[in-house]
Amino acid sequence: FQEDFLPMCGIIGYVGHQQAAPILLDGLARMEYRGYDSAGVAVRSETKGLQVYKSKGRLQVLSDMIHGGADVEGTLGIGHTRWATHGEPNDINAHPHVSEDGRIAMVHNGIIENYQEIKESLLKKGYTFASQTDTEVAAALLDSYYADAAKRGMEPRERALDAIRNMMIRVRGSYALGILFGDQPGAIYAARKDSPLIVGKSDNGSFIASDVPAILKYTRTVYYVDNQEVVELQQGSLRFFSVDEEEIEKQPVTIDWDANAAEKAGYEHFMLKEIYEQPK
Repeated sequence: FQEDFLPMCGIIGYVGHQQAAPILLDGLARMEYRGYDSAGVAVRSETKGLQVYKSKGRLQVLSDMIHGGADVEGTLGIGHTRWATHGEPNDINAHPHVSEDGRIAMVHNGIIENYQEIKESLLKKGYTFASQTDTEVAAALLDSYYADAAKRGMEPRERALDAIRNMMIRVRGSYALGILFGDQPGAIYAARKDSPLIVGKSDNGSFIASDVPAILKYTRTVYYVDNQEVVELQQGSLRFFSVDEEEIEKQPVTIDWDANAAEKAGYEHFMLKEIYEQPK
């Protein structure tokens, strides 16, 4: 975990048959070493639709808000811990970000360098923005492409891949993305360029994460997402695509190192953990 001491955002996502919110909170807790100023989750269910909870401060604030995830129904969701780049640390700028009509929810690591240019273009189309973030702009851009694809008569899955592809071509910068579409209750999408992203698979579901420790409790079968790749995750399947929407065959890697080595084991930070482990 070469990036452990850098302040970076954390991403987690899950789709399966277990309740998603407790898994998302647990995964985010295992990445607290990255440093962050706010946290949030978006979970979808058939009965309650898309539910978004986020807050400034430590992950415990979010966990207390939703009682460890017990208040949030659904077996599909994404979560995020944010280190502010665009926009001050507050509840509004925290991830996930949702498009105006609630059609798309997104979490994002990285920086969209041309977000201001894209934002001005979308403002002319009638989009409005609640936050100061580049991520909300990316979510709105994706929403615009998704709507265009719907007008062309594409099926939801085709729309998603088409919209993600067009967004990846348009934006400049670095990103790891986790995406939910409101009209696709069984799928999470992910995309990557220059920011770490992995995918995991188990009998209980499929996962995305920005670092291996987030999902080691649930699976040791991991796929590394390469640059300019898109992933479609469902409970029992993973599909990988190039930015040109060509399907890719990818082999899993089995993680065989000790999960405890990648966690703080109750210590406040990794340096303190290393000091106390020296006698061993």
